[in-house]
Amino acid sequence: MTDIFALANSGEKTPAELGYYFPAEFAPHTATWLSWPHKEESWPGKLDSVYAPYSEFIKYVALGEIVNINVADEAMKAFALVHLEKAGVKLANIRFHFFPTNDAWCRDHGPAFLINPDADVKKVLVKWDYNAWGNKYPPHDLDNQIPIKIAAELGIPCFKPGIVMEGGSVEFNGKGTLLTSEACLLNENRNPHLNQDQIERFLQDFYGVNQILWVGDGIIGDDTDGHIDDITRFVNEDTVVTVVEENKSDENHALLQENLERLHKMRLANGKQLNVVELPMPDPVIWDDQRLPASYANFYIANHAVVVPTFRDKKDQQALDIISDCFPDRKVVGVDSKDIIWGLGSFHCLSQQEPEV
Repeated sequence: MTDIFALANSGEKTPAELGYYFPAEFAPHTATWLSWPHKEESWPGKLDSVYAPYSEFIKYVALGEIVNINVADEAMKAFALVHLEKAGVKLANIRFHFFPTNDAWCRDHGPAFLINPDADVKKVLVKWDYNAWGNKYPPHDLDNQIPIKIAAELGIPCFKPGIVMEGGSVEFNGKGTLLTSEACLLNENRNPHLNQDQIERFLQDFYGVNQILWVGDGIIGDDTDGHIDDITRFVNEDTVVTVVEENKSDENHALLQENLERLHKMRLANGKQLNVVELPMPDPVIWDDQRLPASYANFYIANHAVVVPTFRDKKDQQALDIISDCFPDRKVVGVDSKDIIWGLGSFHCLSQQEPEV
């Protein structure tokens, strides 16, 4: 039997060479991983107000799967439990892990889980390097170790490509296609030593995909330099929802129209045209003279629910209805994200799924 732990440690083989791939988010989960919010600088003046909607988010996710929460210590665990109990969370599905973090954005610092149902070891983990979106928010040393700690806890192999990559910058259909943005992955503050072809090679080797599709820019106010999870999301293997801005004077209008045009021209690996569903943008959300990256596309697909950020906006219900049509087998719920978005991200940015295999 091949010692996959040795291969992962040595770098002799990539996950793709061993038959592993990153499943779509809408595929069944074993669990969801989170890192409990605690950094005042991420929500200056508003940290206390994020715990209620954050706990409500956890409530819906925990209805259908385990929720693993990284905390620093027993005090943070006790603090979290107070808020989870207040929200009516199904505590039987909550697991705490004493893995200290710098911040809460587990989509980007958490592990990337890949599966191969035919292998002896059916699940592996990829630990990308994490530099807090181009070294914008030091320190990030604790966050950068989270995947290694999770791999050790779960006893699964951990591959280390050695380049910077964030979970929010990539989107998957589970059938070999990865969608990303030029603004983020080609940014010189991530991997300046790599060109587009080289980055694509890493994506193919360490996510187990064979097709990379590129949109252009991300939305205004996004400090990640254009993460795809604020723009365009797969809802099944050949359909995406993508945000559009109807107001032609809004600075998001032109860039989102360009992305829309690209999506309409795209073909999947099997030659099929991509189905494109348009999702409105909320009106601009401004706090402290700063435009925030409010987007309905930052929803999280859990086993039993799809949790959508809402913004006390007249288009909230329209967005919920569109997303509900995309997920007839799941309950689609809106959770107020007006305070959470002050941290420059929402529910998808805060979570990372662990696939079932």
